[in-house]
Amino acid sequence: MAVELDPRLLEILACPSDDHAPLRLGTPTDPEADMLTCTSCGRQYRVEDGIPVLLLDEAIEPGVEAASDEEGAAT
Repeated sequence: MAVELDPRLLEILACPSDDHAPLRLGTPTDPEADMLTCTSCGRQYRVEDGIPVLLLDEAIEPGVEAASDEEGAAT
C-alpha cells in the first residue's frame, strides 16, 4: 500500500541524520512501499498508520534491504 502523507508535511520532513536531507515516498526498488527514503544517505524509515517513524535506531541502512532479498531468494 502506498504511503499517503499531506504534501505540506512531506515538504518539511527531513532525515534525522546530521545532513537533514529531504525524504521521498517509497524505496528505490518499490515506490509504493510504506517507507520514506532519505535523498542523501539512503536510509529508509517505515510509516505506521500514516505516522513516519523517524528514528535513526530503527532506520534501514542502504543496501540492507537488497541483501535480505537476495538471501531470501537463495533459500
